[in-house]
Amino acid sequence: AVPTVRELEILNLIAYEFTAKEIAAKLFISPETVKSHRKNLISKLKVKNTAGLVRASFEKGLLCIA
Repeated sequence: AVPTVRELEILNLIAYEFTAKEIAAKLFISPETVKSHRKNLISKLKVKNTAGLVRASFEKGLLCIA
């Protein structure tokens, strides 16, 4: 499954070390919604945790940190 635009937005913020609470405030959503998006990303990219999520995202070209 392909990540949504919102999931990619959250993924980018995760890669920049923002917490769920910080991401929630930045995007005007609840921390639980951030956690839900992260869970969906972990499932879609078939990884075990957030570290794997960031690694797989770079490998698949979903992230490009400048």
